[in-house]
Amino acid sequence: MTLPNETVQGLAAAIFAAALVHTFAAKLLERLSHRFPKHAGLFHLLGEVEVVFGFWAIVLVLGMALVSGGSSALEYAESRQYTEPLFVFVVMVVAASRPILQAVLASVNALARTVPLRTEVATAWLGLAAVPLLGSLVTEPAAMTIAALMLAPQVFRDGIPERLKYLALGVLFVNVSIGGTLTSYAAPPVLMVASTWQWDSGHMFVTFGWKAAIAVLVNASLATWMLRQHLRPAVKEDPQQPAHRRVPLAVVGVHMFFLAAVVMFAHHPVAFLGLFLMFLGFTQAYERYQSQLIIKEALLVGFFLAGLVVLGGLQQWWLQPIVTSLSPKALFFGAVGLTAITDNAALTYLGSLIAGISAEAKYMLVAGAVAGGGLTVIANAPNPAGVALLKRGFSDESIGAGGLLLGALAPTLVAVLAFLVL
Repeated sequence: MTLPNETVQGLAAAIFAAALVHTFAAKLLERLSHRFPKHAGLFHLLGEVEVVFGFWAIVLVLGMALVSGGSSALEYAESRQYTEPLFVFVVMVVAASRPILQAVLASVNALARTVPLRTEVATAWLGLAAVPLLGSLVTEPAAMTIAALMLAPQVFRDGIPERLKYLALGVLFVNVSIGGTLTSYAAPPVLMVASTWQWDSGHMFVTFGWKAAIAVLVNASLATWMLRQHLRPAVKEDPQQPAHRRVPLAVVGVHMFFLAAVVMFAHHPVAFLGLFLMFLGFTQAYERYQSQLIIKEALLVGFFLAGLVVLGGLQQWWLQPIVTSLSPKALFFGAVGLTAITDNAALTYLGSLIAGISAEAKYMLVAGAVAGGGLTVIANAPNPAGVALLKRGFSDESIGAGGLLLGALAPTLVAVLAFLVL
């Protein structure tokens, strides 16, 4: 594909800026849906954070069609790589299936009973610490999905102060972002550079992983301590109810197989989409052991990420000069800040294009990108999944960008110190 002209680049930058403003205004639009019930549907649609980037991506393609012609706009849209949005959609649905969630919850509850803390406190801590670190094995989107569904009834509910919900959300987003750095394949920003820079899982654990693990434990501990007085024991489930009936180990094993296989083929959409169709068939065959699949939520997240792929593809002209001009230390803090307004995987990808980049600069770029991965919804690919699954626990059933930013500041600072000082 030929490089876009200056008009298209300027249009793309303007629309990207509009999308960022829309992200911060989403909660306001949600409130307008209550004030103006006649147009509530439109305001509610535009107030959905997951819709924002997909909506503005459509605007961009239409604008490109007017400026450069329809064929040029379609050529650009078809040239983008949509593997990540497709994978996040699939892994969200599989990881949120009832057999997997019951198995994870049973393991967490058993482990929580061995900790010398109130069970509900230990469970919340494990959801904020152990599950994000598990993301290094099952990928960050899967960890985000599991953690969000675990924590939703305990932390993100009525009765918890809004500021503490945003703190917990910020901790969850930051911990998932840095918790995937123990391996070379689980975190999108690491995956973008691992092959080019020849970083394997051993290198990741020695260079990033242990530091990230310490930051995750500190963040989870601080958030749990702040939440401790508001946590209550989980409501006991009635085993006679279909939704709580025990799932046979064989069914759990099949679901675990599908999750592992999807993760294994994360970069091969033909393979993981085929596995997903088989998974859907299995859930239909054993419907009595299933809950409703989160197809809608996963589709919205996929739409969000696909929109980010389309919009982000035309921001390289102004992003790359910034990345290439910074010293290693400035690159670290620049990456933390830039990650808040662009996907951290896109940022590290730009870094992988720089010829002769030093080992120190590589470390600083990736460390900054993952440390800032919880500041906004768009900072890290799994964040929209967390928003889709947890927004009903917030006022107006919407997550404010300002609230998330404030909630993520403290855990981001912990991650920054871990990567710079340790």
